[in-house]
Amino acid sequence: MRVVLYGKPDCGLCDELKQELLEIQKELQFELIERNILEDDEAFTRYRYLIPVLDIEGGELLHPPHHRDLVYNALRAAHRQAR
Repeated sequence: MRVVLYGKPDCGLCDELKQELLEIQKELQFELIERNILEDDEAFTRYRYLIPVLDIEGGELLHPPHHRDLVYNALRAAHRQAR
């Protein structure tokens, strides 16, 4: 399962979400891919006012606010569906 984190440098919320994802990754296996919206015109146009955005393969597209339980449950559901 792939999880894409859309963010940008010097984004405190992006850093917090990444740390939560790394903790959750210890329990649920997934590939974490980071995308800098400043390097992708389409992503910038789509997400510039919404970061951090979490795109879970086979699951939801999550926009802020990111509560740990919500993120964990969405990842867990996608993980179960991928099996």
